[in-house]
Amino acid sequence: MTVRNQEPNSLWNHFADLNAVPRPSKKEERVIEFMLNFGKELNLETIKDEIGNVIIKKPASPGMENRKKVILQSHLDMVHQKNGDTVFDFDNEGIKMRVQGDWIDAEGTTLGADNGIGVATIMATLSSNEIQHPALEAFFTIDEETGMTGAKEMDGSLFDGEILLNLDTEDDDELSIGCAGGIDTNTSYSYDSEPIFASSKCFEISIKGLLGGHSGMDIDSGRGNANKWMSRLLWTISQKMNLQLISFDGGGLRNAIPRESSCVIAFSENDLTLFKTIINSMVDTFKTEYKSIEEHMRVECNETQSNGSAVSNADCKKIINTLCAVQNGVYRMSPDIKGLVETSSSLARVEIKDGSFITQSLQRSSVDSTRDEVAMTIKSCFENMGCEVIQSGEYPGWQPNPDSRILEIMEQLYKDMFNENPQVKACHAGLECGILGKHLPEVDMISFGPNIRAAHSPDEKVQISSVQKFWKFYLETLNQIPVQ
Repeated sequence: MTVRNQEPNSLWNHFADLNAVPRPSKKEERVIEFMLNFGKELNLETIKDEIGNVIIKKPASPGMENRKKVILQSHLDMVHQKNGDTVFDFDNEGIKMRVQGDWIDAEGTTLGADNGIGVATIMATLSSNEIQHPALEAFFTIDEETGMTGAKEMDGSLFDGEILLNLDTEDDDELSIGCAGGIDTNTSYSYDSEPIFASSKCFEISIKGLLGGHSGMDIDSGRGNANKWMSRLLWTISQKMNLQLISFDGGGLRNAIPRESSCVIAFSENDLTLFKTIINSMVDTFKTEYKSIEEHMRVECNETQSNGSAVSNADCKKIINTLCAVQNGVYRMSPDIKGLVETSSSLARVEIKDGSFITQSLQRSSVDSTRDEVAMTIKSCFENMGCEVIQSGEYPGWQPNPDSRILEIMEQLYKDMFNENPQVKACHAGLECGILGKHLPEVDMISFGPNIRAAHSPDEKVQISSVQKFWKFYLETLNQIPVQ
């Protein structure tokens, strides 16, 4: 069966239509036009605000005019990641989806279920003449994945809703009432170069097959960070033999745990046996440390040619030491909410080439002061070696409101429908709700969604049966919205 044959049929067909439109962050022009045309073809009030967000308004179903108006919110952009051996043009191709039992994924790329399932859910609601609902303000934001620009620059005066349903979480038994804020740290350094020594051997080292994933939701899962692995590997080699570092290329997107990393080094031919011994030993170490998590990891070493130059010995030592020293992973667990990561940092991108060493990392926290603390730690580490450090894109967390009326309604509804208690929790991802709350301070917000796994990675998948469960819960939630 194809994606379009699944139930609920309208939701999956809208998802397929959406996934046919390239929609990378910062390049949302086509998906914005797609959504504007969608609203206009339904003869609904359709607005594009100054930043590019799309708002579509639909009147209440007959008999529900006295219910509180609801804002339905999801983001239009998606993370574009692919496996190293996948040939795919994200700027011009639609996502190639496939059904795998009870799951839907994509062929070697991210699927876009984050947040395409939320968008498709709202589209199915807007296009239906049968779903019972209060007056709706559908709010489709842009650029959530690379800066939350749409949420930051939204115009709150365009909305009258009193309740906001954010459809952007990844566990169908979870009701989210809080999230982390964040800040980006970008560093740059111009290194001195030196010629590659005569008669040297040049090898490319590649780390592949790590799980990767969302650097918020998956940061406490113990997964390997390919950039940190490579840094550790280079440090170990440098302690036992002379090496020249020629290049380093690791990771991709700022909010994804790096799955792959590669570098090119040069060393004396006399050290070839020692080099292979070190590599084999480190592979065994990684396998031992991560045997229950990174089952498909591999390290490849291939002799190559390089006509360029290498990083000078002094700068090579500074770079490797800094990459090894920089904080990565969980920084602090919440003392108030059991099991919640409060603060973290992820070394998302490392690049060394043509005289330039750059990094990108993302610090997250549900507490602004500890977000600033870990950002200070990262900045200090890089400034100590002489890097220029730019920190930007700061956004607030979403403070939980345990007295939320919509939480009370949905928690009881979940118990009645599924005969179990939902998980009411805050998450370590950067949901837009924290920013939306600054523009809509009186709005009661909650976030929920179906089971999505490995978001922000080519292993991303969404569970069909979970979408069906989520859809039923969502429809009944709309039906239970209280009167004004």
